[in-house]
Amino acid sequence: MKLRMGLQARFLASMSLVLVVVLVLLGLVLQRQDAMRRESEQLSRAAIHELIDAHLHARARTLAQQLATSLARPLDEADQDAIVVLLREQGKDGLIRYLQVYDGHGRLVQEAGSPGDSPMRVIEPPAGAPPVADVVTRSDDKVFEAIAPVRRDGRRLGQVRVGLSMEVAHRFEEQNVQRLRERADELARRQNAWVALLLGLLFAVVLGIAAYVQRVLVRPIRDLAASARRIEDGDYNVQVRASARSDEMGELERAFNRMSESVARHDRDVRQIAYTDPLTGLTNRLAFREDLEQRLSQLRGSGRELALLFADIDDFKRVNDTLGHEAGDAALLQFATRIRGAVRDHGGDNAILARFGGDEFVILVEGREVRPLATRLAEVLVAELRDPLEIEGRQVFLGTSIGITLFPEDASSASGLMKNGDIAMYQAKSAGKNGFRFYSRAMDHAVERRAHMEQELRGAWERGEVSVVYQPIGRTSDGRILGAEALLRWQHPELGTISPAAFIDVAEQSGLIDQLGPRVLRQACQDAAHWARECGGEPPFVSVNVSPRQLRHGELPGIVAECLAESGLPAGCLHLELTETALISDELQAGVLLTRLHGSGVKVWLDDFGTGFSGLSHLRRVPVDGLKIDRSFIADMQRDPDDLALTSAIVAMAHSLGITVVAEGVEKQAQRDLLAGLGCDLIQGYWLGHPLAAGELLARLSARS
Repeated sequence: MKLRMGLQARFLASMSLVLVVVLVLLGLVLQRQDAMRRESEQLSRAAIHELIDAHLHARARTLAQQLATSLARPLDEADQDAIVVLLREQGKDGLIRYLQVYDGHGRLVQEAGSPGDSPMRVIEPPAGAPPVADVVTRSDDKVFEAIAPVRRDGRRLGQVRVGLSMEVAHRFEEQNVQRLRERADELARRQNAWVALLLGLLFAVVLGIAAYVQRVLVRPIRDLAASARRIEDGDYNVQVRASARSDEMGELERAFNRMSESVARHDRDVRQIAYTDPLTGLTNRLAFREDLEQRLSQLRGSGRELALLFADIDDFKRVNDTLGHEAGDAALLQFATRIRGAVRDHGGDNAILARFGGDEFVILVEGREVRPLATRLAEVLVAELRDPLEIEGRQVFLGTSIGITLFPEDASSASGLMKNGDIAMYQAKSAGKNGFRFYSRAMDHAVERRAHMEQELRGAWERGEVSVVYQPIGRTSDGRILGAEALLRWQHPELGTISPAAFIDVAEQSGLIDQLGPRVLRQACQDAAHWARECGGEPPFVSVNVSPRQLRHGELPGIVAECLAESGLPAGCLHLELTETALISDELQAGVLLTRLHGSGVKVWLDDFGTGFSGLSHLRRVPVDGLKIDRSFIADMQRDPDDLALTSAIVAMAHSLGITVVAEGVEKQAQRDLLAGLGCDLIQGYWLGHPLAAGELLARLSARS
């Protein structure tokens, strides 16, 4: 009863408020309407006044011109009777106050006025005013006058003055304004009658709606509210009395009953969706984290162990980039099927498999001795996932890297275990991929060292710790130094000399290479330009390594052009070295950028040739001026006939394409002699010289014969 009365009271209060608002708005509208009527009357009066004033002006001028034309002959012939007749005919117009005709000497010849206008009042001209030459007008508060000259055959005979009554014009103006006011009042009375009728209808409608709402809304809503409170308390089997009504309230009652029947089922479905990966149907990260927390609370003090296996698909991004995301989803489904089978067969009864998102899967296994169990499962996973996948009619080889962490040996919390498993997985990737690694404390130290190295590398150039050295590159036939490769060296004040293999990788992954790369390029160009100025003769070249990250950004041609312009180094003296890995990552963009660089005169060299997957194919698709045979072929060339044959084939193939060949890692005279016999163009290595500072290399260049 309270709910019904409360709703009804609110409805009546709302309707009363609506009526008050309507009345207020109506009062404002009526007030505004009256103001607009008065404003309209003023505007109409002004418009009528302007029209009458314009009419007087036009009427006076026209009448004066007509009379001047008509009076020309009678005035010239002194025909008084004709003048009187003309003035009498025109004077019948009630608007005309007076008509006067003057001769050429300014004497009044004849005049006439409207009946009843006595005495006749005219506007006197200013003293000494000359006769008018054309129609002129003037007025005061009683008369509007027009004066026109009378001419015949070019002779001025006199003038005619026409005076129009302003009082008659004002009476006419007032009559028109009064008619407009009467029409406006009549329209206002009609509108007020309609407004009163509408207000009466509005009150009747409000009363009818109040009675209707009480019957069709208040009582059903009261029942629904009571049922909703029961659902809020957890009773999902609530049923309201369904009526036979076919309107929206009847639909609401029936829908409410259907809702109460399906809420529990929907609740279960929502929980299922929240805890399940939509692609693979596996447990997701949220559900796995809750299960892990629960398992850990149960295992503490029980003597049982637990292992987490973090499995990440190797090179999965290559599938998405080359075949598309649909193919990537197909690969994930196949991986999930294989992992599910391996876990079922080798993970034990309490194993849990989850997908954390992307290409990462996590497996939980439990037992008294979980290390052997985790090892066996990891071996099976590596073997199973190494087999090719069939995707869109082609075979795809991927593999997986697995990191394993143990409870309670490695960590006792869920966060600690998940962090350790992630670290171990990345260590497996760093070790060569397609394998597994158990977490160890040393991995934490390695991660910390890497983070510390990244921190120290920031600002190392500004502090003078990083420098550029140059390893000579010479002609194979006589050993004459023709140029050098720019190499980066880092001398840390506390850690000592840090290997480029260590800090270059950190710079690549952290993005610091974006800062170091242009600085090395700029320094190398400045040093090479200095060598050219000091040595004379054929200018030496300098080769600079370009990272895949620099190539992907697309800003390399602009940076190269800027460095060449600042240093004055000829474009042909700059050689850019890039690996096949940089080309494989995005061959289309790399081809476009290298074509731009090649067109500017800069040389492009392919580094570590022979170690990639498809070196020969790149020589056909990107502009390459030179290639550097990897040191692994040169080192065993004397002992391994296969390496010698491969080196010979590379030299012959490159020369057939007009490409310069550089052999890396030449350390012995015998290697140099073999390469000279094969026709290799250039050599680089310790046999020719160790990396030197810019000044030391200048001395070597100056001393060359």
